[in-house]
Amino acid sequence: MEFRELVRGRVDWPDLERVARELADRYDRAGMRVRFLDADNWLSTPMVVDDDLFVKVITRQNTLVHALFTTGRNIGAVSAGTGGFFERHETPYEMARHELEATRRVRELGINAPEPVEAFEVGDLGVLVLEYLPEFRTLGEIDRETVARLAPELFETLRTVHDAGLAHGDLRAENVLVEDGGLYVIDATRVSGDGRESARAYDIASALAALEPLIGAAETVDAALGNYDADELLAAERFLGFVAIRPDHEFDAAELKGELDKRADGERRSEGGPRAG
Repeated sequence: MEFRELVRGRVDWPDLERVARELADRYDRAGMRVRFLDADNWLSTPMVVDDDLFVKVITRQNTLVHALFTTGRNIGAVSAGTGGFFERHETPYEMARHELEATRRVRELGINAPEPVEAFEVGDLGVLVLEYLPEFRTLGEIDRETVARLAPELFETLRTVHDAGLAHGDLRAENVLVEDGGLYVIDATRVSGDGRESARAYDIASALAALEPLIGAAETVDAALGNYDADELLAAERFLGFVAIRPDHEFDAAELKGELDKRADGERRSEGGPRAG
């Protein structure tokens, strides 16, 4: 078995059948159709029910992998000069419940997100049920012109989340969906309350890293400056090295840092302050 499959783990077919029966009973759906998604997701087994429900089945193995990821991310946060702020989940149900509640909070802020339905347990499995968005594409799957148009909206969304005292914690192109011209944010992770200031700076760094390969450093920083000032972007800059070592981010960190420093230096000169460096 390949290492990737070993780490991700698999849900045994009898367990998937138990989940399907539970879904059919809960939603009174005789003849329910279940379609498994071919998704590279290490933290759940995703499937679609009747083309209107998106279901994640979470195992203890998924919870263990999440804990390992969390440890690695906290080490990266420490390397960026701050304390670790990512928190782990103890059980599959806790993972499912957190994502349900995080999605609900995001929607309460007026931000697009799939409608949360419920989270429950089937044996030792956690099951999350959300609205299914049938026509979505991820941010990385759309053309450059559309990404450039939506980039300011992404930072505006982040600003709304941050002003509400929250943080996303895992912003990537794959976690920003586009449907009918609007952005939908998914898969917020768990961050500690006392680490949210650092988590917000990390969010900004992650958004910069997600957009840079799609529209370039200059346009990315332009979009960010519509909702964050130069000092806030420089606070995020210290996390770029950490984000760069993640396998799910590929961007030109040096180019992005250079653009951020240039804009900050220009802002200081325009204000009559000392030049950077």
